[in-house]
Amino acid sequence: MTEQRDLDMRQPTALVTGATSGIGRAVAMKLAADGVYVYIHGRDASRGAATLEAIEHTGGTGRFVAADLSDLDDVARLAADVGEVDVLVNNGGFSWFGATPDLDASTFDAMFASNVRAAYYLVAALAPAMAKRGSGSIINLSSMAGQVGLAGGAAYSATKAALAAMTRAWAAEFSPSGVRVNAIAPGPVFTDGSDPQRIEQLGSTTLLNRAAHVDEIAEVIAFLASPKASYITGTVVAADGGRTAI
Repeated sequence: MTEQRDLDMRQPTALVTGATSGIGRAVAMKLAADGVYVYIHGRDASRGAATLEAIEHTGGTGRFVAADLSDLDDVARLAADVGEVDVLVNNGGFSWFGATPDLDASTFDAMFASNVRAAYYLVAALAPAMAKRGSGSIINLSSMAGQVGLAGGAAYSATKAALAAMTRAWAAEFSPSGVRVNAIAPGPVFTDGSDPQRIEQLGSTTLLNRAAHVDEIAEVIAFLASPKASYITGTVVAADGGRTAI
């Protein structure tokens, strides 16, 4: 329990992994603006401090928590550090694209550890308390890549398909106890670390003929986290400009 949580038990709390840049940062900012106390996970303390400063500048509250998602001990420490939360957003991880023979085993293993295993064990650590309380929301970041074939994306796509599959299984496991579990599958999104030309090219393949901005994805995640989505569970929401509709 944090001091902030003790001061106001009515304030909802959220853990957002990978929250110091890109979609995760936008989600942390949006949830904080909605009155949620946000645990901002990341590995870079300076980026964490900058994100927290931006949140506090707009009247929000939160705390930075560092952890390496590829390390199971760090994942366990992260879960213990944040304690009980109302919302878990499994956004952290990384991508790799390239010819299949070029992906070395260590990068393959690290990607599955960060993208899939970390989410699994965070849910294992945090969802039982949600179920005991009879409420909670878990949102997993899947991807359009988990549903369509992208040359060079076999391993990354597999991690995102795994998150979608786990979402359905966790909904079956925890939703009877009041915990909603959903995933969002974004299409191409402009982020700080993305190749803008590649993202723009992928955006041109969508029905809306453009890529998304991080705030557009954050809005959907915040909706799924909120009571407004009280009857939604076990689903993968496509936020891909219509790409998977064709």
